[in-house]
Amino acid sequence: MTLMERLYLPSIFKGMAITFSHIFKKTPTIRYPEQERPFAKVFRGLQVLNRDEEGREKCTACGLCALACPAEAITMEAAERQRGEEHLYREEKYAAKYEINMLRCIFCGLCEEACPKDAIYLSETFAPANYKRNGFIYGKEDLLIPNPLTQPEEYEKAKGERAPATH
Repeated sequence: MTLMERLYLPSIFKGMAITFSHIFKKTPTIRYPEQERPFAKVFRGLQVLNRDEEGREKCTACGLCALACPAEAITMEAAERQRGEEHLYREEKYAAKYEINMLRCIFCGLCEEACPKDAIYLSETFAPANYKRNGFIYGKEDLLIPNPLTQPEEYEKAKGERAPATH
């Protein structure tokens, strides 16, 4: 080894040059509360159960979303609509119980593709953090989009840009 190699000075200067070059580069960190990260159009977030323009639930409890789910995260129980509930449910059959286990969900979007009624879609929001396992099992009340007739502002906010058009 030469004297310069033994002193490690060239290596130290190369390392310092790399360090100083990084000082002037743009930082990739996003300051979350002040800045919001722009997501791609194909981002898949939390599932939402959709309503029609009259505020009735679109889900008919056909079970295709649960069947298409590779993680088996969706469970549902069907029930028949009673007389006087026409303003609540669109079809004769509806989902009396609809649950998604977010610990099992892989956000693949197959439930959204399998639904023939556009009753479920993946929104642009994250699944919030929780301290207990039971908090990650979302029931029908947690997943259902706000009623467009009684809560129009919340409905538009929850719908987002990717929501399928209501027919």
